[in-house]
Amino acid sequence: MPVAPHITEAMASSSFIRRMFEEGILLKSRFGADQVYDFSIGNPDLEPPEKVALMLKEMGASPQKGCHGYMPNAGYPETRSAMAAKVSAEQGVALDHSRIVMGVGAAGAMNAVLKAVLSPGDEVLVSAPFFPEYAHYARNHGGNLRTVPSKDDFSLDVGAIEAAISSRTAALIINSPNNPTGKIYTRTDIEGLAAALKRSKERTGRSVILIADEPYREVVYDGREVAPVFPSWPDSVIVSSFAKNLSLPGERIGYAAVNPASPDAQGLTDAIIFCTRVLGFVNAPATFQRIVAQCWNEKVDYSSYLKRRNLLTGILDEAGIEYSLPEGAFYLFCRVPERQATSGDSGNDGAFCEHLKGKRILAVPGKGFGKPGWFRLAYCVSEKSITLSREAFKSARMEW
Repeated sequence: MPVAPHITEAMASSSFIRRMFEEGILLKSRFGADQVYDFSIGNPDLEPPEKVALMLKEMGASPQKGCHGYMPNAGYPETRSAMAAKVSAEQGVALDHSRIVMGVGAAGAMNAVLKAVLSPGDEVLVSAPFFPEYAHYARNHGGNLRTVPSKDDFSLDVGAIEAAISSRTAALIINSPNNPTGKIYTRTDIEGLAAALKRSKERTGRSVILIADEPYREVVYDGREVAPVFPSWPDSVIVSSFAKNLSLPGERIGYAAVNPASPDAQGLTDAIIFCTRVLGFVNAPATFQRIVAQCWNEKVDYSSYLKRRNLLTGILDEAGIEYSLPEGAFYLFCRVPERQATSGDSGNDGAFCEHLKGKRILAVPGKGFGKPGWFRLAYCVSEKSITLSREAFKSARMEW
């Protein structure tokens, strides 16, 4: 049966992350898990809060009928109210459950938002480096992803973003803390961005929807703050999930929150609800809607991620590999080192990741994130694995 040409093309350039992750499974079967240093995928290894397991037991033993039936497409009202309380506290803007749509993870929520706002040929802007699936999400709904380089420190280049906005620009995606760099955008960044969006609206006659993708919001270091977007730009939407903060990536539970200050907040919310249904999600998973309604504000200790960040940066320092120190999330974005022992293109991230794989280190090339010459390491792995990787990194650097 023939496959659509654009799907064949998309598959050929599909996620480097998943590709390396799957190769890691094969390597571990050959050499043993302890002998493969898999930094490929952001699969959090902290266990969910204890309350999650307790609720699952209670729900499994409950005699209540209808627990697995349909609910309104936007989700249970009590879950939406809990998410409204969460977002209100984070954004410093009061909103109620009517501006929340529960989603099948942040990815499902973002796809519903993009389907709601994109017309064929519209552009979606994103600051590079960026999470590579954004390109597929935009294309799913007739849009084209257009990348704008960030500044050297990976902060937003507001001037470059403003220059890239045209009458075809429908949306701008920001991700803070950023995957793959761990960069957190400041209030000054967000306020400057909002001013640029206001000027662009006056110039083009079209308001750009700002989509803030925030699954790593709680995973921050050194007391940093993830700046809110709702107070700065009315046409904004938050998409997030509980994959990273509560370590529930496989449960696919997230939400979209529409800024109540948007001139068409009701229309946009209704459109996201409709798109959740017609995309085939229908609704977010029932069981975990109930769980996150009760567990969203459970305390989680992320200090082990900071410890592992420092452990891995120490190893990279010894090996002579440069990196950008992350302010949040659990990724290190590293510069491909200059070649010393061999000839060839010094900045070839694909070649360097293949070289690392020869030492059984799995990393993701930066070109997959729109930033050639760099590579990403996900350090949400055991301290033991990080420690055991020391000699492999040193050897890889020496032989490059």
